[in-house]
Amino acid sequence: MANRNGRKGLGRRDLLKSASGVAATAALMSAVRASFPGGAFAQTSGPETNKVTLGFIALTDSSPLIIAKEKKLFDKYGITDANVAKQASWGTTRDNTVLGSSSGGVDGAHILTPKPYQMSLGLTTPENKPVPMYILSRLNTNGQAISVAKDLMSTGATVNAAPLKEAFAKMKAAGKDPKCAMTFRGGTHDLWIRYWLAAGGIDPDKDVSTIVVPPPQMVANMKVGSMEAFCVGEPWNEQLVNQGIGYTACTTGDIWKDHPEKSLAMRAEWVDKNPKAALAVLQAVLEAAQWCDKLENGKELADIVGKRQWFNCPPSDIINRIEGKVNYGDGRKIDNRDLSMKFWRDHASYPYQSHELWFLTENQRWGMMAADLDTKAIIGKVNREDLWREAAKAIGVPANQMPAGVSRGKETFFDGKVFDPADPKAYLAALQIKKVA
Repeated sequence: MANRNGRKGLGRRDLLKSASGVAATAALMSAVRASFPGGAFAQTSGPETNKVTLGFIALTDSSPLIIAKEKKLFDKYGITDANVAKQASWGTTRDNTVLGSSSGGVDGAHILTPKPYQMSLGLTTPENKPVPMYILSRLNTNGQAISVAKDLMSTGATVNAAPLKEAFAKMKAAGKDPKCAMTFRGGTHDLWIRYWLAAGGIDPDKDVSTIVVPPPQMVANMKVGSMEAFCVGEPWNEQLVNQGIGYTACTTGDIWKDHPEKSLAMRAEWVDKNPKAALAVLQAVLEAAQWCDKLENGKELADIVGKRQWFNCPPSDIINRIEGKVNYGDGRKIDNRDLSMKFWRDHASYPYQSHELWFLTENQRWGMMAADLDTKAIIGKVNREDLWREAAKAIGVPANQMPAGVSRGKETFFDGKVFDPADPKAYLAALQIKKVA
């Protein structure tokens, strides 16, 4: 092919122009790759979208999402337009997840672990229309508590709720309906307080009324006498004690040490459409979980999440229980970080399928899910531990530091009950107070 001077091949000016273009392109590609460490950017293919909207409730266990935003970890993995949006309640979280970001909602959220199953089954969605969801990771273990009103402190109720049985019976006899609050029907807090009551011989469907109250409103409602007890995540139990309104009967870790809690869940449609972006989001959240779990970051974590745009809560109401220092408010105090909220330690971030089976089994226990539900099939659809493993590998987690399998095995509760994921029916049969036969 002739150049402008009529000679074949490239002339000197063409060569200079070509070399300049190649150098510029190489510099640009080098800069782009530097923005996507950890293998998140391969050759010319990055995330399908740089945008995601994730919901959160003002609870300490949402911290990995907040830290991923504050520390620009989403940007690091190519999600440069990440919106972490505060939700008013778990009902709002559900509604906005059903909508999706394309309709003004969210693509995923910090969420109660049973909720993605409820939504996928169409149990709590408008017109009972199924909205397929994926659980990508757990956000934490431990870190919730059951609090009791100050005027019931004299009963001595702790992890053993039995002393409240007589007090509640007297209230009913006097025409007052004792109320125990949780955050969403069939959610984690509902199941913790039901387990606690039932283990103490109190039927949560007959001896008390369980009511729904959004997490940030628990303390104010207890202050005006709206309930006798509640179960919620931190920092609201600590705040209740600090304000002298009530006391912590038990932490949920007292009920079941290292129990699973919240999850990062996303609309299956969004993940299927944007698989690379989903992995990028997950890598950012896993790296944030590692940061949150370091004791030396506790004070900074409390300062960050306490900000007005996040929790709007004094860091002094957050820091102690992050560090494992629990003032129960009735004279009991502990300092044991192993019982505190875990974000990464002891595989806290990995979404064990056996744990999700327990949540489904408890929903069956209380008649909130069908007794003949094919739990194996629905867990196979919702739980994406395979994506967790892929993201963990991408951020450099060695294979020998990942869980060996999808089950953590048998779990033992404070009252001696044992949940064997290989035989959930035997677990149900051993429980005295329940709705199922």
